[in-house]
Formats: sequence, C-alpha cells, structure tokens
Amino acid sequence: MLRVLGKASSINVRKVLWTCAELQVPFEREDWGSGFQSTTSEAFLALNPNAMVPVIEDGDFVLWESNSIIRYLASSYGGEALYPSAPRLRARVDQWMDWQATDLNGAWSYVFMSLVRQSPAHQDPQALAAACRNWTRNMTILEGQLQRTGAYVSGEYFSLADIAIGLSVNRWFQTPLEHAPLPAVEAYYQRLTERSGYRLHGRNGTP
Repeated sequence: MLRVLGKASSINVRKVLWTCAELQVPFEREDWGSGFQSTTSEAFLALNPNAMVPVIEDGDFVLWESNSIIRYLASSYGGEALYPSAPRLRARVDQWMDWQATDLNGAWSYVFMSLVRQSPAHQDPQALAAACRNWTRNMTILEGQLQRTGAYVSGEYFSLADIAIGLSVNRWFQTPLEHAPLPAVEAYYQRLTERSGYRLHGRNGTP
C-alpha cells in the first residue's frame, strides 16, 4: 500500500491526499513534521535530504516534492483525466502547476506567516502591504484565466493543476486580509467544493 509521510495539516501533503482521493488510491499516512516525528531525523533524511514533507513510498520507490508526487500518482494509477498524455494538454497542466509552485506560493508566503501564523519575523508593515499587493496581483492573474476557461485552471476539465492551485485558493479565502472582488475565483472555489476530495483535504474538512 502507498505510504504517505507528512502531517495532514500541511498544504503540500494535502495535495497528495486529495490526489489519492480523486484516483481512489488507498494509502497509509504517518505524521511527520512540526509537532510530530522530526523530519531532521536520520531515518527521514535518508528518504528526503531536504527534511520536508511530503514523501511517499510506493513499494521500493521513494519520491518527494508534492507536484512531482501527484504527477507520478496520476501517471501510475489511471489518472489520464487529471494529467493527460497529449503533449499540449499536459504542458498546459504543467504550466499552471509550475506557476503555483513558484509565483503563487511565493506571493502568499509572507502574508500567511504574518496574519495566520503570527510569526514575529513577518510583522514589517511595509513588507506585509507589498506582499498583500503581490498576492492580489497573482490572484487577479488566476481570475483572468478562469474567466477565459469558464471552468477550471487548465481548461474545460478538472486536472492536477486544480489540485495544486485549489489549495492555495482555499488559503486565499481563509487568510484575514482585504480580498479584492474576484467573481470567477469565487465561483471556482464553490465548484471545487462540489468534489468530496476537496471538501475533505482542500478545505480542511469544512463544507
């Protein structure tokens, strides 16, 4: 059985759990990370030298990096609908997944640490204001894409790009900042909520 290492509250672990739900892949999860088993232990570092979750073990195959993991799961467990093999369709999914991992994640990091985690190292008012503007700018890019597709991030159909980005959309709405009006993003959020995997893993078990 697939083994998932990482605490369920981690946004990147939840990518893996949601993907497993979509693919109906059974798994066993172990709590690793802050507050649980240490990712700096010798045993964990042997699996991932970056000391970060998630990590999966699929038989004798070990993999880390959340987007790489969900690509692997879709490719290995009948996920053609989530990660199409046609080069142009797959490239569009990859494009938005890579955007999530770089631009979008980088945009919300400071705001989340400041307003949600209450990190003392992230309380500079000017830096926070700049980060809020940058996050809003990136969410506006997503708004434009969803207006064009009228459905999901990479096009008409739900894909791995929505798993990666949908978790960040939940973080946008759950973070106490002034939210710009983004009607396409709001409709998308509700559309994702129709999926049981998102309700369970993407919205922290809330309706």
